[in-house]
Amino acid sequence: MVETHDRRNTLMGILALLAAALLVAAAVRAYRVFSYLAIGLLVGSIGVASIERNRSELSVAPYNGLVVGWAAVFVAGFTGIWLLWNPSVTSYSYVLGLPTPTLVYVVCLWLLPILGAFYYAFVFPEIGDDDVVDDIMDDAREAQRDRNLPLAPRVGTDGGEDE
Repeated sequence: MVETHDRRNTLMGILALLAAALLVAAAVRAYRVFSYLAIGLLVGSIGVASIERNRSELSVAPYNGLVVGWAAVFVAGFTGIWLLWNPSVTSYSYVLGLPTPTLVYVVCLWLLPILGAFYYAFVFPEIGDDDVVDDIMDDAREAQRDRNLPLAPRVGTDGGEDE
């Protein structure tokens, strides 16, 4: 259990450092650095979602494909934008009716992540299944029974609520 807390604290510490680095990059107007740090914070947050998956286990393994895929797409997208966009250029080449940097933005930062969400929905169709939702609700009820929650109604021995 101690190892889980150490790993959890390490991951959350890394996210905190990324957030602080984002603030510094924004303050010094290092927008390219800011965009790449934002990728780390965004994709890292997805990976850290595994922290709440299980009380006794911290495994980012279920999110490896998603984290690596989105990181690659976002890095490619931001790199494409920063290489193709220049504020001094007034005339861009157009592809499919969009300036090339805008097309890179639409494809890499909007279309591919949305398609990734559809991919995961088809690969793991049971995520929203009734059995999975029932299991989650059962786990939540069990966790509530094990804890003293100050605002939760307390059931007395006679079946009525205690005051």
